Amino acid sequence: MKLIIQIPCYNEEETLPQTLADLPREVPGIDVVEWLVVDDGSADRTVEVAKENGVDHVVSVGENRGLANAFLTGLDACLRLGADVIVNTDADNQYQGSCVPDVVAPVVAGEADMVVGERPIETVDDFSAIKKRLQRGGSWVARVFSGTDVKDAASGFRAFDREAAMRLQVFGKYSYTMETIVQAGWEGLRVVSVPIGVNPKTRDSKLVKSVPQYIWRSGSTIVRSFALYKPFRFFFLLGLIPFLIGLALVIRWSYLNWFTNDVASRVPSLVAASVFMIITTQIWVVGFLADLLAANRRIIADTRYRMVRREYESTTSDLPARDDSQQ
Repeated sequence: MKLIIQIPCYNEEETLPQTLADLPREVPGIDVVEWLVVDDGSADRTVEVAKENGVDHVVSVGENRGLANAFLTGLDACLRLGADVIVNTDADNQYQGSCVPDVVAPVVAGEADMVVGERPIETVDDFSAIKKRLQRGGSWVARVFSGTDVKDAASGFRAFDREAAMRLQVFGKYSYTMETIVQAGWEGLRVVSVPIGVNPKTRDSKLVKSVPQYIWRSGSTIVRSFALYKPFRFFFLLGLIPFLIGLALVIRWSYLNWFTNDVASRVPSLVAASVFMIITTQIWVVGFLADLLAANRRIIADTRYRMVRREYESTTSDLPARDDSQQ
């Protein structure tokens, strides 16, 4: 069984050596452990440092395209290299490499398709009180939308079996963490969390520039994922807003006309209620159509999975054992 640990990198020459030094070369239940670095258009010596520190494979995307793209590029490269299990970790050495066997174990045992490392958020001194609350809130929302029991949805320390890696897609450009959890729940993949340790902070996050930006991007990712994978429920809940407003106006009009002696005209209330009901109908019709498209998308996703599986199985034997450069 082959494990490849992938590390998306963007200008990580300073922190990458420490990250690599912390990674294992032997994992219980695994025959071969290899390291792969995804160079997301770095302008420093990230590639050279990776090779100097014993990285088995380096994949360069040419220009900076964002974390989500680097993550998918890494999965594609790992699958082409014949990985049975893939672990994704960050280049800033946030996650303890000694925990790789912990996230791999449920996959090797056949108990999970995807494992998410759960950081001890409450005890991490580098996280502010606001960030801790945001992490808890975001993870709760991700659990509700995905139907999984992931306790740290923002964690990038994850393990995937080969089948799960072939099924995953990311449509957003910001990050893959929230969207892949929602998709995993939609696909019926077995997702579990395991506790992991973290190292002291080495640098500021390149992904999160400010709290408002983090809230906006994470929130929009979750909402978009919910609309994409569970469209009928999303548009039904969205349509409840104008429906309840219209219903309240109708109840108000009925009460005032039937149970009071007030003779004032209330035609505007009925007109407003009608407008809200029309809006509700339109939203629910869109939801119905989106649900039909979702069924079609599931068929396309299954077809894509079969094609991808055939492609990876036919190309694995032709791949070099070490350093592939461009993709």
